[in-house]
Amino acid sequence: MDLRTIADDIPDYQSFLTVDELNASSHQLVERYPEIASIRQVGETRRGDPIELLTIGDGHHDAFVFGGPHPNEPIGCMTLEYLSQRLCEDESLRDELGYTWRFIKSIDADGMRLNEGWFKGPFTPSNYARHFYRPAAFEQVEWTFPIEYKKLSWNAPLPETKALMDVIDETKPTLLYSLHNAGFGGVYYYVNRACPPLYDTFHALPDWFDLALDLGEPEMTIAKPYAPAIYHMLSSTDMYDHLERHGAPDPSALGFKASSAQYAEKYGSFFLIVEMPYFDEPRVNDPSPTDIRRRDAILQSLDMKMALDNWILEQMQSVQGALRLDTPVRRALDEFITNFAKYQAVDRKWALEAEETDRPATQAELFSNLYTGRFYKLLNLGLFARMLEYEAKHGNADPSLLDTKEIAVAKLNEEGAKLESELDYRAIPIRSLVGVQVCAGLATAAYLNE
Repeated sequence: MDLRTIADDIPDYQSFLTVDELNASSHQLVERYPEIASIRQVGETRRGDPIELLTIGDGHHDAFVFGGPHPNEPIGCMTLEYLSQRLCEDESLRDELGYTWRFIKSIDADGMRLNEGWFKGPFTPSNYARHFYRPAAFEQVEWTFPIEYKKLSWNAPLPETKALMDVIDETKPTLLYSLHNAGFGGVYYYVNRACPPLYDTFHALPDWFDLALDLGEPEMTIAKPYAPAIYHMLSSTDMYDHLERHGAPDPSALGFKASSAQYAEKYGSFFLIVEMPYFDEPRVNDPSPTDIRRRDAILQSLDMKMALDNWILEQMQSVQGALRLDTPVRRALDEFITNFAKYQAVDRKWALEAEETDRPATQAELFSNLYTGRFYKLLNLGLFARMLEYEAKHGNADPSLLDTKEIAVAKLNEEGAKLESELDYRAIPIRSLVGVQVCAGLATAAYLNE
């Protein structure tokens, strides 16, 4: 398998496909290749749309790949758009790998429709935040698999999660590939077990597409690296133990349940995530030391995040009695702010006590704390503005709510413009993002086959 040739073949996509466009493309593919590809319904979304499984080939191994595990993550949908077509067209690739490929292009289609406002651009942090939606943890398809662990008990999977469970149970996949992506930074990976033969490939792939590995702070302090930017897959049990160890009042109140990786453990599936950013910046992989302690940078980041959340809370309190609608956006915002307030003390305690934070921060770590953290909090501002605008759109004419809506939009615009002015960022070409995910997935499939 010539990965470089495949990398060179990936189209120069200019925008992300909508849910309807993805579905239409899958059906057109099956019409063109009826002997190779098929579609069947494996469930329904919470709003009643069909969840369709696209199957390609008939190899002796099974690979199950699903896009949009969080609905603000359409990069993986485009990865499946390319990969499904390539596998249908390339008989030698199918034969060499020896897999039956199962694809769900967008597993949380309901949520993805709430993100489509930014799918066609412009691709800026401000516009992304303006149209951003990510569910509360208890409504995330990827993190609502059944679990029984200590005081954490859950067995009420979402319909979309149940569809994933059924496909995993049916196929017992050799490779389970969940196509996530981050927002800002560099490329990093999660796997559920050590795979040293893949590390060099994983490290080389970003450079093929003019991208960088993310050598800054991991997204969670409990992430354990196998190699730079390659981590052991996070689990809800790890999160539970971390919270318990650092004095959280009730770790079982954690919004996350089990993940698809945890569910597939019983089948020995190899699990892969390749986290891809929409935006990057030269500092995301700069290992040079700074004159700021890593500990101080982490604490400064926590202070900044708390200050912005507190601003949102103050504004929300002024209109709490005027809110009428229980929307996914409102539920997400409520949980994100509540959970950060509840659990940031755990991260603060870890930062103050952990030996690994008592050293100079690298430029990459400093960037993660001072800028990536601000970017993600900008998304809370976007949710807040959307929540208020949705109220107004549906007839809520309360004067305090309309005034606060204008204040929230102005704050979002102000913070977004300020962040963008301090960054030397670029919107990463979609073909580069797709390329790394495609090549990493194919390399992993080949490794498992061997």
